[in-house]
Amino acid sequence: MDFKEELLQKTELVNNIIKGFYPKEEGLQKIIFEAMNYSIEAGGKRLRPIFMMEVAKLFNGFNKDIEPFMAALEMIHTYSLVHDDLPAMDNDDYRRGMLTTHKKYGHAMGILAGDALLNFAFETAADAVYDATDVNKAARALKVLGKKAGAYGMIGGQVVDVNLSGSKVTKEELDFIYENKTSALIEAAFVIGAILSGADDKQIEQVETAAFNIGMAFQIQDDILDVIGDAEVIGKPVLSDEKNEKTTYVTLYGVEGAKTYVKNYTDEAINILVNVGKENVFLKDLIISLINREK
Repeated sequence: MDFKEELLQKTELVNNIIKGFYPKEEGLQKIIFEAMNYSIEAGGKRLRPIFMMEVAKLFNGFNKDIEPFMAALEMIHTYSLVHDDLPAMDNDDYRRGMLTTHKKYGHAMGILAGDALLNFAFETAADAVYDATDVNKAARALKVLGKKAGAYGMIGGQVVDVNLSGSKVTKEELDFIYENKTSALIEAAFVIGAILSGADDKQIEQVETAAFNIGMAFQIQDDILDVIGDAEVIGKPVLSDEKNEKTTYVTLYGVEGAKTYVKNYTDEAINILVNVGKENVFLKDLIISLINREK
């Protein structure tokens, strides 16, 4: 089986797992459940839950305790995109080739759908702790999820990004934004997968560092695609960074310079992962594929 076929199979598997945690579209507040599920159904790469599953295979293997955390992490990622698309933020009309949530359901419902996804993510993760085989490991995973998604992680990065929009941004400030806004949830995927599959503290620290590098590479590749990508392939307008007056690695170093950073961060991540736990060829191939992605 080649990599693309294996990726499709794993994406389908992850989609089926996540669907098992969707809220039912019923009750007087039915529209919010519809908006939540629409937002998740918009698709995407499902990278974070796939990463969580594959990191688990580096250690004692994938188990049922991980599934609700995979779903919760994707809900958090999705809510962040729903809010990111709002008029007060990036003001985008399309995401993954579909109308953004606020464009389909209205501005107010876009805000509420994001809020509901975030809250439902932690309902899902809390249930997972209650039902876990090892409650201590699950509680530790829940703590990681909260911190990486919050003001010390993704939201913190978004805050700095918004505050500095339109200003001249230093590399140090840009790295802070990328480390938190993008890398934090990838780190959550890697660390939670490691915790719930029995990795020791040193191994957990190693995969967290690898995830940081992957997140940096992924975000810088986004910078590149925003300049040279095809809007129909990407599923959203290009040059949005320029429109929003955002400093990126491309504005600092040019397209070729940014590509060098993507390669260096990716190489560092792979070097770490080949020396921790068991071999996982698919995980390595997945990381490499991020360099050459077109969307």
